[in-house]
Amino acid sequence: MNNQQFSVIYDNHHYWLKNAHIPVCFVETDFDIPSQTREGLSLMDIEISEGLITQVVYSSTHLPSLETNIPTIDLKGGQVWPCFVDMHTHLDKGHIWVRSPNSDGSFNGALDAGARDAKEYWNAEDIYRRMEFGLKCSYAHGTKAIRTHLDCFAEQANISLEVFQALQKDWEGRLILQPVSLVTGDYYLTEAGEKLADKIADVGGVLGAVPFMSSDIDNQLDRLFSLAKERQLDLDLHTDENGDPNSRVLHKVAEKAISHQFSGEIICGHCCSLAVQTPEKVTETLELVKDAGISIVSLPMCNLYLQNRQDNYTPRWRGVTLLHELKKQGISVAIASDNCRDPFFGFGDHDVLEVFNMSVRIAHLDMPYGDWPCAVTKTPADLIGLPNIGRIGVGLPADLVLFKGRNFSELLSRSQHDRVVLRNGGFIDTNLPDYCELDSLFGVAELKYE
Repeated sequence: MNNQQFSVIYDNHHYWLKNAHIPVCFVETDFDIPSQTREGLSLMDIEISEGLITQVVYSSTHLPSLETNIPTIDLKGGQVWPCFVDMHTHLDKGHIWVRSPNSDGSFNGALDAGARDAKEYWNAEDIYRRMEFGLKCSYAHGTKAIRTHLDCFAEQANISLEVFQALQKDWEGRLILQPVSLVTGDYYLTEAGEKLADKIADVGGVLGAVPFMSSDIDNQLDRLFSLAKERQLDLDLHTDENGDPNSRVLHKVAEKAISHQFSGEIICGHCCSLAVQTPEKVTETLELVKDAGISIVSLPMCNLYLQNRQDNYTPRWRGVTLLHELKKQGISVAIASDNCRDPFFGFGDHDVLEVFNMSVRIAHLDMPYGDWPCAVTKTPADLIGLPNIGRIGVGLPADLVLFKGRNFSELLSRSQHDRVVLRNGGFIDTNLPDYCELDSLFGVAELKYE
């Protein structure tokens, strides 16, 4: 995109974006939008003044700017999206692939490599620099809010949460950051687990865990719900990140949510095993999840990478959960990036458009696109308590991402590296940080040789 045409933004606090294709699922108006393409896009104009959206009108509407000489930028049909919300990440693990790759690409291989890296390297400086690198990428790509899970076993909780709070302060006004504790479910049965719940409450975080199917799972979940209720904390859990049809943690969580009459927000991530269970078990679980008010976040890129991986064996399933079935049941479904350049996923750049792009291909979200774009914007914003983010409407901040792609085929066929990101109506620097910023954490020799 030719940034020269946006030079008016530097000099004016009042201007129009003209001829913008906007997915109608983003637009909050007091009028119907009958004129749409078959992909659910409408050609509209957006007035921005003093950092806020002041009008959203049809492009066929006569523009006041033509009479009052308000600067106008013609987007020529390019799409406009609200800024992204990435509601499930692991920023503390990010970008360690160079020094701690996954030797076999499996989930267990990722666990082992990640644990070794944490034990040897995870001090405050290491975590801060890698997390900050991820934030720089996210911000440049057009993300506004991020929820990150943080490994919180023992002393690591103090280190990681202090780093998180420092970054939260340093990035205030640019990125909204939320922390979630990440430990196994049995950890909360210990005194250390109870202290962790207290610490999460102190920092305004979300209580998280990875419960696994075991003879003790009921006890673990009862304790987890009790700790959350006592401290008025929401829950964000990793559930069933495997291909075992007997793994029914999601079902168990739904049962416990109902029996505990839990009124907080419950997010369950992954839920991969749901896709390999019988139709009867799926129906039973989905009904419980709906009744319990649980929402689901799917991580398609990471699960595509890890699940069903075996040596010299072509994967027979995509690793993702039943997005369409969940949505048809009336369950809120979001999509997020998960891991980035670490043993759990060796790729990525904290670009939520890439996440959506890959999710469309992996889970067939294109027939029709409908409101699936909300899965990386409006829906996760609502789920993490940010109801004014991820949408386009009068009175909302002009936090927008402008793409050349005029339809979804164009948008998702090229990288859109030339996107323009507006924050409070202002044009931000979208240059990405150079990987060499992290070289001193890894050693130059490791980067060049095996």
